[in-house]
Amino acid sequence: MKKTTDVVPVTAAEITDTLLAMRDEAQRAILMRFFKTGTGEYGEGDQFLGIKVPQTRMVVRAAKLRVPLDEISELLGSEWHEVRLCGFLLLVEEMKSALPKGGRDSAERAARRQEIVDFYLKHAHRANNWDLVDLSCPYILGTWLLYPLPDGTLLSAEVLLRLADSPNLWEQRISVVSTLGLVRGGRYEEALLISEKLLGHTHDLIHKAVGWVLREVGKRDIGLLRDFLERHAATMPRTSLRYAIERMDPMERMKWMERRRLLR
Repeated sequence: MKKTTDVVPVTAAEITDTLLAMRDEAQRAILMRFFKTGTGEYGEGDQFLGIKVPQTRMVVRAAKLRVPLDEISELLGSEWHEVRLCGFLLLVEEMKSALPKGGRDSAERAARRQEIVDFYLKHAHRANNWDLVDLSCPYILGTWLLYPLPDGTLLSAEVLLRLADSPNLWEQRISVVSTLGLVRGGRYEEALLISEKLLGHTHDLIHKAVGWVLREVGKRDIGLLRDFLERHAATMPRTSLRYAIERMDPMERMKWMERRRLLR
């Protein structure tokens, strides 16, 4: 696939061929183990080419904003993990391009952001491993929610609640990890709401995601995190708590862990 300054559309077949040519069997075996693709594991059946993320990003940089949505759909339907990742990263670039520029927004840009989000939600089930979720949803759903419409109307976070109620593990992870986009923009309400909603989840991948989001809230507003922990530290999953408090000083970390131990 050649780089060019001309706006020449790039097809899913061209991108797939480029990635197939980069396959690495030794690295493939490592990734298959790392992403738990064995029988009964959360990534069961996923197929890897053995391409590292920086290599995939290189392909994305060469093709970004030149791949139509119908071609991105083809990428997201691929059996290959890295091809799907490429599709999601291309969609992130599309969202970046549709953001307000110079503090100015337009109905056209807002409509494009909505189109990208609708497309993402339609294909969210193809983000079927944690890296596909984490590298896409904060920059697509989270970013979309962060920007009001041109008339000042704030977008509803109801979509995150629907995803949290999904029976699909990956859509549940999307619901909480998407709030990182809002947290980074100074909005914490949605992160705390979704984290609280998912505290009773049984899967470690959700426990880690909730703890990660709470930690990021605490980095910006430690009072909010402490208030959350006052209500939930005694009963929340150990993994979530450990992630949430890892930036605190040792004495405070010990206090929260001891509270959980004593009150369970």
